Amino acid sequence: MNPKHPVYIVSKGRWESRLTAKALETMKVPYFIIVEASEYKNYCEVIKHGTVLILPDKYKDQYDTCDSLGNTKSKGPGPARNFAWDHSIELGATWHWVMDDNIASFNRLNRNLMVKVKSGAIFAAAEDFVDRYENIYIAGLNYDFFAKAKEPLPAYVLNTRIYSCLLIKNSIPYRWRGRYNEDTDLSLRVLKDEKCTIQFNAFLQEKSTTQKMKGGNTDEFYSKEGTLPKSQMLADLHPDVAKVVWKFNRWHHSVDYRKFKNNLLIKKNISFSNKVNNYGMVLKEFKK
Repeated sequence: MNPKHPVYIVSKGRWESRLTAKALETMKVPYFIIVEASEYKNYCEVIKHGTVLILPDKYKDQYDTCDSLGNTKSKGPGPARNFAWDHSIELGATWHWVMDDNIASFNRLNRNLMVKVKSGAIFAAAEDFVDRYENIYIAGLNYDFFAKAKEPLPAYVLNTRIYSCLLIKNSIPYRWRGRYNEDTDLSLRVLKDEKCTIQFNAFLQEKSTTQKMKGGNTDEFYSKEGTLPKSQMLADLHPDVAKVVWKFNRWHHSVDYRKFKNNLLIKKNISFSNKVNNYGMVLKEFKK
């Protein structure tokens, strides 16, 4: 069982590691991977079960970095994410998935047991969930390291930031912007317009932590300038809810999402089955 909406990976300098691509291939989930023209050949040599797309230059030229630095440094993954958005619309899709390139696996969390999944069933289940509501604009999977084994967690969290693995409604009136922290900025713009986001705990992503892998933003930003500029940009864009803090030996942004607690889900006026649907997922134990 696979997602009905197209899946995109945004990647740069990681054709050798290509963690997300490998994970999706293991799950037999079709995907597109968006790369720089200069790296197209490198990716084509190793991508066997996905479709490699070149990022058109116009998406970088037209991108709003939310600063005055222009082309003096990388514009980050935002331009490629905007290309994914438009490409999915051209395919006739109403939603699309867009993912970072450093996700090692995808997991199902149930009764405090976290298990790697071997199909795209979790994506299909997430898609069906958001289709029940009028006002969900973005959904996504939580990080596995935020899902503590001994802590009770709800199946999803309403109205928070969505990072790294996003399901986006194509018709919403936004596009990616910002050189840094574009995930949080997009989530906040949705929430400030009194719409909803859904962060799934039932479905998780095993994401490599910031600055742990070469390539991507690590090479472009963090290895050179640390995390202060990205945190400061978010605080500048959303001073009413965001601020810069120092913790865990580096700069972070801190966002107060409490003001969005009254953004309530609105069910569509259509009927849905109340029968349990496990999307073909079964728990199997494999002996080594």
